[in-house]
Amino acid sequence: MDNRILDKQIDNLVGALMDPIIVMPGGWGDSLPDWIKGAIQLERLAQLMKGEETATDAEACAYLYTASLTNPIDRDWTQVYLHIAGKVVSRNKVAAIPDDIKVDSLDDYQMGLLRDLKRWIWERRVKVRQERRRLGKAQAKVEAEARAPKQLGLPV
Repeated sequence: MDNRILDKQIDNLVGALMDPIIVMPGGWGDSLPDWIKGAIQLERLAQLMKGEETATDAEACAYLYTASLTNPIDRDWTQVYLHIAGKVVSRNKVAAIPDDIKVDSLDDYQMGLLRDLKRWIWERRVKVRQERRRLGKAQAKVEAEARAPKQLGLPV
């Protein structure tokens, strides 16, 4: 196997476990229930096994949860949120979505919104992971230089 492919697979595996949960800025990220955090990790691992480079249903649900607490969302995003929340909640058996607000399917436009959101969340996760790696390498370089013996102009 090509080393670049293996490196990418390892990077994605570490990312599935260690990447941050992308939420809408506004301070509501701390209010995510613990069960959804666990669901995100499990779904990320399952998504990784499928070879799909897109965010999971649980990640989209978490983002829309925080978005809906930050600002009012329109009809289409409400439908997307109720649809995805219904799937995630039922898969994790934490509650049931009441029948009067349950959304079993989305129209093509709403599915496009969901796909775009999942792609955007995935791209943000990868960008954060790359930035952390870059900062880690820069910090390691600074620490190595600090530990290196100083050349005082003495003959060697």
